[in-house]
Amino acid sequence: MAEKGETGSSKPTLTAAEKQLYRSRQELNYMKQQAARIRSRNLMTGLAIGAFVVGMFSYTILSVKQERVIDELDDEARIHITRGPRTGANS
Repeated sequence: MAEKGETGSSKPTLTAAEKQLYRSRQELNYMKQQAARIRSRNLMTGLAIGAFVVGMFSYTILSVKQERVIDELDDEARIHITRGPRTGANS
């Protein structure tokens, strides 16, 4: 039979050091979970910034190529304007 002094609790009480260790382990687990969440957010942010940079670089290269083509067309137009129109009378 159980002694009269027992209250039915089979859990031993924790000392102050054990409570502190338990709290520090809980904090460490919480930090690990938060670190994983932050890591995924950082990854998404990095990918978004990288996509923006690649898009901006591609747009810049494309616009420079278009400017070169436009400059070439302008040069050809200037040549044709100075020569005059090609008609049957002046060919």
